[in-house]
Amino acid sequence: MTVARKLRGRVPRTVLLLAALGTVSLVLSAYYLSAGSGRAAPGACGATRSPPPRPAAAPRAEPTVLVLVESRYSALGQDIAATLEASGFRYRAEIAPGKGALPALTTDSANGKYILIIYENILKYVRMDAGSRSLLDRYCAEHGVGIIGFHGARDGRAPSPPGRGLPFSARGDLALSGCGVNPRSPLPRVAKAATLHGAALLPGTAWTVFQVDQSAYQPVVFAEVQTPESPSPPLSEGALHATVIHDRGLLDGVQRVLFGRDLSFWLHKLIFLDAVSFLSGDRLTLSLDRYVLVDIDDIFVGKEGTRMNVQDVEALLETQNLLRAQITNFTFNLGFSGKFYHTGTAEEDAGDDLLLRSAAHFWWFPHMWSHMQPHLFHNESALVEHMALNKKFAIEHGIPTHMGYAVAPHHSGVYPVHSQLYEAWKKVWGIQVTSTEEYPHLKPARHRRGFVHKNIMVLPRQTCGLFTHTIFYQKYPGGPRELDNSIQGGELFFTVLLNPISIFMTHLSNYGNDRLGSYTFVNLANFVQSWTNLRLQTLPPAQLAHKYFELFPEQRDPLWQNPCDDKRHRDIWSKEKTCDRLPKFLVIGPQKTGTTALYLFLAMHPSILSNSPSPKTLEEVQFFNRNNYHRGIDWYMDFFPAPSNATTDLLFEKSANYFHSEEAPRRAASLVPKAKIITILIDPSDRAYSWYQHQRSHEDPAALKFSFYQVISAGPRAPAELRALQKRCLVPGWYASHIERWLVYFPPFQLLIIDGQQLRTDPATVMDEVQKFLGVSRHYNYSEALTFDSHKGFWCQLLEEGKTKCLGKSKGRKYPPMGPDSRAFLSAYYRQHNVELSKLLHRLGQPLPAWLRHELQRVR
Repeated sequence: MTVARKLRGRVPRTVLLLAALGTVSLVLSAYYLSAGSGRAAPGACGATRSPPPRPAAAPRAEPTVLVLVESRYSALGQDIAATLEASGFRYRAEIAPGKGALPALTTDSANGKYILIIYENILKYVRMDAGSRSLLDRYCAEHGVGIIGFHGARDGRAPSPPGRGLPFSARGDLALSGCGVNPRSPLPRVAKAATLHGAALLPGTAWTVFQVDQSAYQPVVFAEVQTPESPSPPLSEGALHATVIHDRGLLDGVQRVLFGRDLSFWLHKLIFLDAVSFLSGDRLTLSLDRYVLVDIDDIFVGKEGTRMNVQDVEALLETQNLLRAQITNFTFNLGFSGKFYHTGTAEEDAGDDLLLRSAAHFWWFPHMWSHMQPHLFHNESALVEHMALNKKFAIEHGIPTHMGYAVAPHHSGVYPVHSQLYEAWKKVWGIQVTSTEEYPHLKPARHRRGFVHKNIMVLPRQTCGLFTHTIFYQKYPGGPRELDNSIQGGELFFTVLLNPISIFMTHLSNYGNDRLGSYTFVNLANFVQSWTNLRLQTLPPAQLAHKYFELFPEQRDPLWQNPCDDKRHRDIWSKEKTCDRLPKFLVIGPQKTGTTALYLFLAMHPSILSNSPSPKTLEEVQFFNRNNYHRGIDWYMDFFPAPSNATTDLLFEKSANYFHSEEAPRRAASLVPKAKIITILIDPSDRAYSWYQHQRSHEDPAALKFSFYQVISAGPRAPAELRALQKRCLVPGWYASHIERWLVYFPPFQLLIIDGQQLRTDPATVMDEVQKFLGVSRHYNYSEALTFDSHKGFWCQLLEEGKTKCLGKSKGRKYPPMGPDSRAFLSAYYRQHNVELSKLLHRLGQPLPAWLRHELQRVR
């Protein structure tokens, strides 16, 4: 029995539906073409006078969508946001105002903030007061901004009266059947026009249809109304009515697309994406190219009775040929563990042999030899040994070994990263690409991303509802219809639609038994081709990875998460590793404010443990702000001791470059979101001068060549070395800007701002405040532990027998005082920055340090 006949026999309705689409399309096209170019008859889905132009991209509007929702928790609002997010479109959600002021629509320079406006409830727009409505419509007309709105069945079955300037009525609470897309509408781009869903009822009875008697409106999606009991006014049974209409903007210059139902119906979601593309002038649009790679994991692995026999392998080859007619270059990608070759029944062992004889027809990639999880191997050499066995098997049996792609069993070791796996992969297989469904988390799937680690490209992997235990159609979890719904406009369909590149995980057992793998992808390809204009194709994994990072170059840099915050991640993370070796707080700088002194004082506390010194950066790890970040969290945690009491002991690190780093706040919040943050502030003028003197002491050529005043006053045409030094002197002193960046990722209660001058003169009081902020359970008396060293000019640790431990020779240098010209220049330079800092401290309820009060008095 061929695979096509087998699939057709299992679910005849699906195949018959797909076969009927071509005939229905011809009928539908003939209906519209015969309708002419006049006004559509009431209730019909006819053609309009001429296709409206696609809106020109508005150069003064940012490519951001304003979504006006009913509430933060409304289902449709969340669906709109999730669809935009999954498409990679930037949006801002606001509660739709019932009356009164709209959110600000323009910037201070009169540029438009939004390229598109979406109303979850279009009646909020229709019923706006005249002034607000006029303001919004004028903004849309001037900036080329369109409106999308949804009209639910909220007002019963009676037609809604036309809105202000909107000549249509809406009929709600209807049951519909059949569904088609108007081939004369200019909106469909991804959606294929002139198709029909069939005679089946559409889901639900809360449909709204629009009745239009104005040629400025054009139906986009239509359906047949199932006549309700005693309709008033009457409806024609079987007549076509619009569920989506397009206001072409002929009346007021504003184009609108209105939906008579939410996005729970798949065709509405498809048209919604096309409407976003059309109304944004193609600035928010999806490419029509889709790359699909189907991995078949666990080749040779599986229980007796669930594996592939000869007929299944033959069907797999036939399915591959079928799919190549619809997916350019389609080739199944087979992942193998050689240890399990010939461990099935006699029929299944024969299937193994046929797979090997057919090896050249497929692509291949390695799992582990014994299908063990790599994170269980604690040294690289053991991993290398197991991989070498699998490679030896491949060479002996003619399996290609050059694809440069591998998948770890259960995605173990890929993310969270097990560095030994990456190194072993490169040594044995020359791996360039892998994939996982775990980065950053399994769910929601729309958040999955790629990254690059140790020069191996990691791609997001997708599930398709097929697992090792889903092998029989009638026993599919939730029933067979659950699988069919996923294929026909459900989760699987939208995975392909919303992801330019999809790597699907399937298993050996999905291609034996009822061959659900073949069934799923043959029908998925048919459905995609029938309803969309997508161009399906595939590439070998290495080429696919390069394509992925061409499309998403911003994803190359990983964003490490705490493995202990996700149970799935803990299960595939080495038991020898512990999150207790991550810091509980960070001292972030800035440089030359007293951070080293604070580091010494903190290390004196018996319950506070610092990181080990770095060979290159001394006491600073500098993980979150430099390329050290790409070494991974294993490298980072190796700097910290395992605390004897994870509850009471506090680990910390001090890296003064974190303060003004663009990347550090986001990276730190991702890995240690509950960490407390400590920063020290002194007069930014003094900080700049101290940094200049620091660079002179380290024989920086620019600092030795130019005076301090020349450095801080250099113009844009100054030599590059001078401008670089100027930046390091001045930019860290933009205190308010840098603190605000940290507050984007950390709440104010996790931030402590220390007055650096007070730390220098009264460290014991400051350290009492620090202990209270950290919540350290064991109070340490710094008044008895510190003594002032008059020779050094600062406080030192008091040891036994009156000895002291002070900062190194590089601290407390004596240098000439800052010149008055430089002081005056910097006072003016930092004036506005200091004003902003005072506002920020007031907002945070923090006192102003003495130096800041002094500077603000100068402003007055």
